[in-house]
Amino acid sequence: MPSNATLHRQRTLGGVIGIVVLAFGLGYHFFPRLFHAEPGEVVRRSVPSAPAEAPGGASTINEPAAEELNAGPPLTLAPTAVIAARLSRGHAQLPKQLTPDPPKLRALLDRADKALAAGDLGGGKDSAATLYLQAAKDKPDSRRAAQGVIDVHARLVAQAERAIALGNAEEAGEQLAALQQLPDSADDAARLAAALKTLTDVRPLLTQAAGLLQQGKADQPAGRSALDIYRQVQQLDPQNAVAEQGVLDVQRVVLDRALAAVAQNDFAGADKVLAEAQAIRPGSQQLHDVRQRVDDMRTARASGVLGQAHSALDAGNLALAKQLAGQAAAISPQLAGLAAFEQQLVNAQLYASRKPGQVFTDRYVDLPGQSPAMVVIPTGSFLMGAADDDSSHNASEQPQHKVGIEQGFAMARSAITVGQFREFVRESGYVPDSVKQGGASVYDERSGAMRDDSSATWQDDYAGRKAADNLPVVNISWGDAKAYADWLSQRTGRKYRLPSEAEFAYALRGGTTTRYWWGDGTPDRKVENLTGSRDRSPSGRRWNHAFNGYGDGYWGPAPAMSFAPNPFGLYDMGGNVSEWVADCWHDNFIRAPVDGSAWLNPGCSLRVLRGGSWGSSPDQARSAWRQGADAGVRSGRVGFRVVREL
Repeated sequence: MPSNATLHRQRTLGGVIGIVVLAFGLGYHFFPRLFHAEPGEVVRRSVPSAPAEAPGGASTINEPAAEELNAGPPLTLAPTAVIAARLSRGHAQLPKQLTPDPPKLRALLDRADKALAAGDLGGGKDSAATLYLQAAKDKPDSRRAAQGVIDVHARLVAQAERAIALGNAEEAGEQLAALQQLPDSADDAARLAAALKTLTDVRPLLTQAAGLLQQGKADQPAGRSALDIYRQVQQLDPQNAVAEQGVLDVQRVVLDRALAAVAQNDFAGADKVLAEAQAIRPGSQQLHDVRQRVDDMRTARASGVLGQAHSALDAGNLALAKQLAGQAAAISPQLAGLAAFEQQLVNAQLYASRKPGQVFTDRYVDLPGQSPAMVVIPTGSFLMGAADDDSSHNASEQPQHKVGIEQGFAMARSAITVGQFREFVRESGYVPDSVKQGGASVYDERSGAMRDDSSATWQDDYAGRKAADNLPVVNISWGDAKAYADWLSQRTGRKYRLPSEAEFAYALRGGTTTRYWWGDGTPDRKVENLTGSRDRSPSGRRWNHAFNGYGDGYWGPAPAMSFAPNPFGLYDMGGNVSEWVADCWHDNFIRAPVDGSAWLNPGCSLRVLRGGSWGSSPDQARSAWRQGADAGVRSGRVGFRVVREL
């Protein structure tokens, strides 16, 4: 016979195991102190009765009548011994034993212990209940006998609970009959009798629901489906584990429909079915698992379509790429990489697969060399011209009007240099106007003004001296600038041209709205080659009208890209040299294009200059400043840059 300490340890261990098992959702029908069982794996067969404990912890299964329909799957419950140990802890106190049990009584109790271990609890003369009750009658103060009665009581209650939870009314009735023979069992017997009556009432409904489920009427038709019957059972018996499992079976059928929809690439249909499944049993593990599977399949499918979209984009088929990207978004709106691809698609449509701010060059197709470095200008809109409150504006800068740049383009990062223009002359054989017609207007240090010099050419600087290759080319006409752009188009196979006035004005501002691209007044750092009060000519001359307190160290053009870029990454837009643009000169902006295109008239001889120069006054360095000049003018203050269409 085990000692009290051993029994105590066994009971404690059993209680802990029971708590752990119950924490995973194992519960028992009509027992308020325990949680109810979470249904286990679905098995399509008859409902087994509760296993009876065998020696050594083994159990046997008693099968019910074969003709009974499956009213729910078997449930995995905690061992009866665990439940009984938990129940017995709260039973009556053991008596105070006055004398030891005599040998004859111990023999009787040994027989009772064997019957208890064999699961023979009550109903016969050799059952545990009969033997323990006899021992308690023979010696009322026997603690072992009293403990045995308590253990039998707890085991009968536990087995009855288990049988009721499994829907086995017959076995539950047998356990209840045996329990009623024990003392102090009235309360438990009454409660179990009520639970058994409820089971008897709902079992036909459970059988009906199981039949409907097997017929494929899981959740339809409404009002006559297995789900409706299971819900009815749950109203009668809210804790019915078989009904709960039936609801999960119904949800499983619905979830299978979601997977079938996914197999047909109908993800919208799958989402609808998942919503139906959510309404059946919110938060179930199987719902979570299927939703995860659907999401994984959705992601895989959308990723495959997006991969096709990438291939279409690489092949230059923008229409197909856009269509496929839309399909991928419809499948999985939150797909990783979708937003980046949509931006690539926009860039492909607006910037020929480049992106704003990107710097690139085009290689020549028929000889060694490459184009000037170009920077991609973003699309957008701006107000072109001077505002009414600009005290320095003139009539040619008005009316101020909104211009939209809807197609991206690339612009040379700086004005074309002497070296770049020299390559053009050498390779093309072109004769610039300064050579063909002779001369240009250059700076005269003695007078401090510009003068005509018949010997000055494009190879000279602002003062008529030989120019370094990294200086912006000056002393060229509008026609010379256009010829260079046309030559670049031939050499690269891409469309190069002079910028329109609107494109130049938009790029010059770089998204700003201030008087100058760097602000409204004198710069606080070196931003451009401007007329500053600190600048001096070789002979010590000063500017009459200059940015007060500013000095950049140059009198005349500085090497290209010597100063800061504007917000679009362009250099020397507001200073160094003024630049030719494609437009014909008009005295104002009335009826000017609003789409960024050049404003042209057939045979016009006056063209537009944009951007300040090394010798421009502060008013002429404004972003809104513009000036008309004869297309044949060649000046030491005028250069150009090119645009490349995307």
